[in-house]
Amino acid sequence: MQTMNSNYDILIHNARVFNNGESPVTEDIAILNGRIVARGRNLDAGKTANVVDATGLWAMPGLFDIHTHYDLELEVSPGLPESTRHGTTTVVISNCSLGLAYGNQRRDGYDPIVDCYARVENMPKSVLRACADKVDWSTPQEYLEHLDQLNLGPNVITMIPHSMLRIESMGFEASINRQPSQTEIDDMRERLRDGLKMGYAGFSTDALPFHYLANQPNCHKTIPTQFAKYDEIKQLTQIVREEGALWQATPPKDRPLEVFKTFLLSSGRLHGRALKTTVVAALDVAANRNLIKLTRLLNKVINSSFFKGQFYMQALGAPFKIWSDGAVTPIAEEIPELRALNETDLEDRAARQKILQDPDYIKVFRKMWMKGKEGFGVARLKRILRIEDYAFDRDLETMTVDVCPLKGWEGMTFQTLLERVFAVRKGELDSGVSDDERKLIQRDFFWVADEADFVLQMLRTFDTDLSWFTITANRDMKTVRKLLMDPTLLPGFNDSGAHLTNMAFYDVNLRSLKLAAEGGEDDANYMVKRLTKDAADVFGVDRGTIYEGDVADLILVDPKQLARYDGEANIQRIYREEFQHQQLVNRSDSVVPLVLIAGKVAWQGDAFSESLGKEKMGGLLKPTGIAA
Repeated sequence: MQTMNSNYDILIHNARVFNNGESPVTEDIAILNGRIVARGRNLDAGKTANVVDATGLWAMPGLFDIHTHYDLELEVSPGLPESTRHGTTTVVISNCSLGLAYGNQRRDGYDPIVDCYARVENMPKSVLRACADKVDWSTPQEYLEHLDQLNLGPNVITMIPHSMLRIESMGFEASINRQPSQTEIDDMRERLRDGLKMGYAGFSTDALPFHYLANQPNCHKTIPTQFAKYDEIKQLTQIVREEGALWQATPPKDRPLEVFKTFLLSSGRLHGRALKTTVVAALDVAANRNLIKLTRLLNKVINSSFFKGQFYMQALGAPFKIWSDGAVTPIAEEIPELRALNETDLEDRAARQKILQDPDYIKVFRKMWMKGKEGFGVARLKRILRIEDYAFDRDLETMTVDVCPLKGWEGMTFQTLLERVFAVRKGELDSGVSDDERKLIQRDFFWVADEADFVLQMLRTFDTDLSWFTITANRDMKTVRKLLMDPTLLPGFNDSGAHLTNMAFYDVNLRSLKLAAEGGEDDANYMVKRLTKDAADVFGVDRGTIYEGDVADLILVDPKQLARYDGEANIQRIYREEFQHQQLVNRSDSVVPLVLIAGKVAWQGDAFSESLGKEKMGGLLKPTGIAA
């Protein structure tokens, strides 16, 4: 109902309101002291200073980003501007078993934040060390208190990260070299239970074949969580089940039977009570069309009336476009011959050059690159049928140059450039060839005989000065839309805050909403609920609606601008002072005219509020039932 004096902080007039899946209505929304105090038609503005005309706009709860790696960025830029501008008002951190719950854990010469994040998130060690240097806590309780003191933009939900839990209970060296004793598992169980009782929303593990350490002599080893056997995972997730919390995981994608066995831990029939489980990721992988079929089947079976699971795969509402700085890229980690280059420090060009010039390496690289592309055999058949072992399809037609010292090559595919090199060498191409390009080809590419030679030379010549991208999954937006609309999946897996020069997915909630809205208002309404209340329910927090009395996490969306928005065309490189480094970001400024977090303006029009990151807006969200 309307308050008597009508002295609101903000009055949103004439918005089309989408809330909790209920039929959209056109109403005014009044906000006072951080909460929604009235909704209805023709509310009196009174002395309200900030009256927003929302005619033609959609009002909805602030969006959730359920898979981020903002743990480190929060320490230098707690306003999280690159998510806030797209309408995200709640983020989930400590995914993939990595986080800061136990401080920097610098002991025995190890630096776990640097060692674990540098390759997993493709971040320079200098950036990571600067963040780790700021860490002044060492316990999960101290970390929660620290988060709650930050000048947060969006709200934050955090989990207990398995890699760091293993390090805390076993020590770094032991965590990657042997299995824990039962005493050590009991210690992990106790620490995990304590964390969940404090207000951590869940527990995150990881088994993707892309996540390796960045310290010598352990560069050939994966992060600690990946050394855990089934029994350890079972004992730890039992604590999560007993506490009614959530398990976030990633699957060992190449071992389907192990995947099925592990995720049956979600089953209520087998384990007495369903375990809320959210898993990365439901992707339509270009090189293996069977993976998405198996993913959906897994989801269906575990959630069936027989197994009674509570299992949610995360779907990405965008092409899975991955950038690479030369050879440094997450997709290289899955392929041993490329992983050798990733094992060098990002800044260590000389080490990569030495590898790329080694005759023995050249032989194994060529064999890997041409596998399945020539001759006959199982590898060739698997490539034809699109059931290859690796996510990266090694197709020059799908590899596009983004940034290159030779500017004329930007925007061209590797296949186009290979043909161009051959044409210039044969004297068949004269027009449009600069002197610099001709000299470069004559100097560096004179020896190239095929595509394997060409890729090797591109890496030698340009190293990380070359940025290129490929779309390894979600190439067909019709298939992506089907995944997003599947009620047994969850929209997510945006990876915001990871990979400074990679995966610009900060706007993917909006892209998901756009895809849904292609089916009309009802579908848009359904997607709003998926991105808000459904996510809040999975993580057990009190957000995701905009009823009277609710905290005013609220955004406006312009549906006409949303329909015109092209996320792929709005990716930019900007320099972030906080990181002293470039970052790939998105710009959807016309799509979201207003972002409110706890009733405070975080973004309005096309600009951030001056208070974003300087005063507290959002807060630390704990599952319902945990004392604040």
